[in-house]
Amino acid sequence: MVSPAWDDLDAFLQVDDFALEAMVTPRGGVSRQIRGVFDEPYFNAQLGEYEADATQPRLTCKAADVADLRDRDQVTINGQNYYLLSNPQEDGTGMAVLALARG
Repeated sequence: MVSPAWDDLDAFLQVDDFALEAMVTPRGGVSRQIRGVFDEPYFNAQLGEYEADATQPRLTCKAADVADLRDRDQVTINGQNYYLLSNPQEDGTGMAVLALARG
């Protein structure tokens, strides 16, 4: 039986499809490249007469690639510096989400 393509996370995260390469730098560690899917959803929240617009950049990548990262570690994507807002959030499939803030 052949496993579905999404069972092979490396094949899923090929940069010639929709993934990209990012540079991660753990505090006190060595920078390295990882692959992931970047998105930056837009949020519009209203509370009474007040309105707030915001984006939440995030990178979805292999959990094993970011297991040593912690909040405030640096991530560089397409020349833009970001910092982790929290520790990587594993989703139980071998993937993790990095919630980011522009640096």
